[in-house]
Amino acid sequence: MLNFILLQAAATPGKTPNPYSSLIFFAAIILIFYFFMIRPQMKKQKDLKNYREKLKKGDKVITAGGVYGKIAEVQETTVLLEIDQNVKIKVDKGSIVRSAQDLADQSKK
Repeated sequence: MLNFILLQAAATPGKTPNPYSSLIFFAAIILIFYFFMIRPQMKKQKDLKNYREKLKKGDKVITAGGVYGKIAEVQETTVLLEIDQNVKIKVDKGSIVRSAQDLADQSKK
């Protein structure tokens, strides 16, 4: 079997691969990665950043740790989250991942 492979490789003398074909292949791979992986992730991060900037008092949110609550006060980098009557915790805005309204809308579907 090895001899057969060696004979086939030796049967095509003088053919050199085109260097541009490999460059085109790598460029296509990079474009595919950009449009299917990098660009959607950047859009998702941008939307989350805009959501966090627009937080206001009374919004129902979920933190990254899974804590549900209602915003009692918004500061520059932190939020005072009311998780029960007279129980408030201070969390970083970066730990808020989504609105509890979004979760309620998904469960209705």
